[in-house]
Amino acid sequence: MIRTKILAAAAALLLVSGPSLAETLTVGANVGNVPWEFQDEKSDIVGFEVDLANEVGKRLGYEAVKFENIPFNGLFSAVQSGRIDVAVSSITITDERLNSVSFAQPYYDSDQSLAARTDSDVKSSADLKGKSVGVDTGSTGDIYATERSDAWGLSGISRYEGLAPAMLDLAAGRIDGYVSDIPAVAYYLKDKPEMTVIERLKTGEQYSMMFAKDSELAAKVNEVIGTLKQEGFIAGLHEKWFGTKPEDTTSTVEVRDMPKPKS
Repeated sequence: MIRTKILAAAAALLLVSGPSLAETLTVGANVGNVPWEFQDEKSDIVGFEVDLANEVGKRLGYEAVKFENIPFNGLFSAVQSGRIDVAVSSITITDERLNSVSFAQPYYDSDQSLAARTDSDVKSSADLKGKSVGVDTGSTGDIYATERSDAWGLSGISRYEGLAPAMLDLAAGRIDGYVSDIPAVAYYLKDKPEMTVIERLKTGEQYSMMFAKDSELAAKVNEVIGTLKQEGFIAGLHEKWFGTKPEDTTSTVEVRDMPKPKS
């Protein structure tokens, strides 16, 4: 009986003391999403959000941060079911998503983009009549293109699990354009002159880490991200992965409130 009480007391202490050094922070990511999370020449998972998640895990006292490769559309159910603790993959905060998941404060401001081959007659979204575009399944680019399918006069929308396969089809002429987050596309195309971003599609998006609805971890990570902004750590990641300093007015630098759903 005494031994049982001692074990119960120890378990209770662990619950109130937060993560122990034996715990692992499990992060879901759609690996292949450059420069946010992708495999380098050594097959190691690297990227802006990989560096950020590793630092967050360290600051919260986790002994290890483990990344699970999950298709973008599967990240939502993965956090909701508890399969993973947090999801990253340049995930945009939206009012609709806030009804079913939680986000920490944003750390990157973005827009969508339309990419095409440089030898194509598609020079802007005005040239898409009768053409097909590719998108990442379930992404804000998917939503954006689907909502404008009739207005653009699209012949079809092809959906992909990540940027790389979509770009392969764009290069091969199997699709005429690709709608996705502008930083990832611009980074991917910097050494591929046969393709280019032909139009910035202004959406005013902001990226952050995603958690199960009302997760206690979300609030803890939100606080850490605020500290990392004040220390200049996240601005340093921007310089490392994009080669430029972020503007002082962006969410990469400014400490912001944790987003909440509209009541």
